[in-house]
Amino acid sequence: MFIRELKINLKSFIIWTFILIGLFLVVFLVYPSIVNSENMEMIDEMMKMFPEEMLKAFNMDISTIDSAFGWLKTEGFVFVLLITGIYSGILGSNILLKEENDKTIEYLNSVPVTRKNIVLNKILCGLLYIILMIAIIGIFNFIGLSLSGDFDRKSYILLSITPIFSSIVIFAVCLFLSTFTHKTKKTLGISLGIVFASYFLNVISEIGESTEFLKYISIFTLADIRNVIVNVAINPLMIVLAIGITTIFMILTIVRYEKKELV
Repeated sequence: MFIRELKINLKSFIIWTFILIGLFLVVFLVYPSIVNSENMEMIDEMMKMFPEEMLKAFNMDISTIDSAFGWLKTEGFVFVLLITGIYSGILGSNILLKEENDKTIEYLNSVPVTRKNIVLNKILCGLLYIILMIAIIGIFNFIGLSLSGDFDRKSYILLSITPIFSSIVIFAVCLFLSTFTHKTKKTLGISLGIVFASYFLNVISEIGESTEFLKYISIFTLADIRNVIVNVAINPLMIVLAIGITTIFMILTIVRYEKKELV
């Protein structure tokens, strides 16, 4: 059954992965011609016009954009977090529900497999594709940065790992929410809302002390990119929280799905 899940979800995995690869391919091809002494002076002047809070929200107060790696540490990883988050949310909201939506749940009920096994196989498939996507993007960007010039390899590797923490939690939360309905259309909007709301809260939390508390309700806080840039280290607490929250929601999903009335 695990192989079946991999085949069913392979197409969407390839599409989303190539979206990210295409984005960064353009960056590596175009960025060297954009970043020259004349343009950098213009960019530096433009940066001075932005409020400090806005620069902080995009890590531009602790990283320059005078290289491809500098861009990755600021805007680049924003795209990675958002796109992997969106993919994880859509995958979590669809991977269980599509069996009911496509009426294939009748087939699964006819074979000797428990509902628990159905959920576990789908969870493993989802986690594998999420981690594989982030790994492929990480390797692709590593090669691109190596060809573009010198960069801090340790910092980059740690930054490449961080999207896993937010993505698996988004997947687990959306997977759990999908057990409360029978239609994928209902959960699609919710999953996208969770991703964009979490990102918005994370950005707002960086603006000032009065909004800092918002980071505690944003899933993207688990990515902890700013800490990695500054300290070149991943906070172990974020790893524990990501694994713990993911495990809790997956257990809740199994419990809920076993009691759900399937159509």
